[in-house]
Amino acid sequence: MANWQRSLVDAFWALDRALGGQRRPTRTQKWVARRPLGAGLCAAVPFTLFCLALSDEQESDDLLFAGFAGLAVGVVFGLTAVLERLRQRRLKRLGIWDGA
Repeated sequence: MANWQRSLVDAFWALDRALGGQRRPTRTQKWVARRPLGAGLCAAVPFTLFCLALSDEQESDDLLFAGFAGLAVGVVFGLTAVLERLRQRRLKRLGIWDGA
């Protein structure tokens, strides 16, 4: 791995530790880490429906916006879930958490 990539990874984990990343995961965090696609869908579907409910008329622009907005929210939540999975793997590797 290149030197600058390694420093980015180190910076990410330093920020994670500063935000309390050494703590044991909660029940919700465990569920999200096991199911990142489910977490993305659980966030995207209600957000898409909310955007559709706010639209006055069922125009194609409103439907397109709701679809893209829901997709964006789902991707962000899914990627956050993947990062949580990586954090939990790191806790296991360091021996801070046994994975139960």
